[in-house]
Amino acid sequence: MDENSVKIEASWKKILKDEFQKPYFKALSVFVRDEYQKKNNDKKIFPAPKDIFRSFDLCPFHKVKVVILGQDPYHGEYQANGLSFSVNNGITLPPSLKNIFKEIKSNIGIEQMEKSNGDLSDWAKQGVLLLNATLTVRAQSPGSHQNRGWEQFTDAVIDRLVAHREHIVFMLWGNYARNKGRLIDRTKNLVLESAHPSPFSAYNGFFGCKHFSKTNRYLRENEEREIEWS
Repeated sequence: MDENSVKIEASWKKILKDEFQKPYFKALSVFVRDEYQKKNNDKKIFPAPKDIFRSFDLCPFHKVKVVILGQDPYHGEYQANGLSFSVNNGITLPPSLKNIFKEIKSNIGIEQMEKSNGDLSDWAKQGVLLLNATLTVRAQSPGSHQNRGWEQFTDAVIDRLVAHREHIVFMLWGNYARNKGRLIDRTKNLVLESAHPSPFSAYNGFFGCKHFSKTNRYLRENEEREIEWS
């Protein structure tokens, strides 16, 4: 997974070119490759290799209007699909995603009609970068690929957005995501912070945050097309 082998959308590959050449990314590449290739590893690695950079592939650099930051990919079988908080159609909705849909309904009155459809790829195609701070994980082992270099890489992603773009909405849910807020120029972008949508914290500030209406209002004020959250 060096610069030449990284399979990522062209605009992101260009803006992140220097990052792929740094020692930490080369070490990260070796670690991730070894994790996927281990013959004696009884735990799978998620998401599938082709989906590691899917959030970037569906949302090119110049189209980003919103960033929703997650922590790790889902670590259960068939769940992680490369987009934070998203699962493929037909997969049981994880609790955090259920709570996101509840807040959308409460905030802007949109009912998620397909209860089995947690695929958020349509958001990504509209300009929502569904970014996890760590892009891979070992099955049933949350946090297992943290502190290997992914955090530095996703810091660089935010740094490039802040340096070259403006009027982006950053949704930071939970303390882990809020820590990324230090990288954002709040005079040129909108930062929305709340508790995480997990059942353990959703009632402590996520429900009622109204981030979805606030996002669309900010986009509208800056002459950007609103996101259709359905």
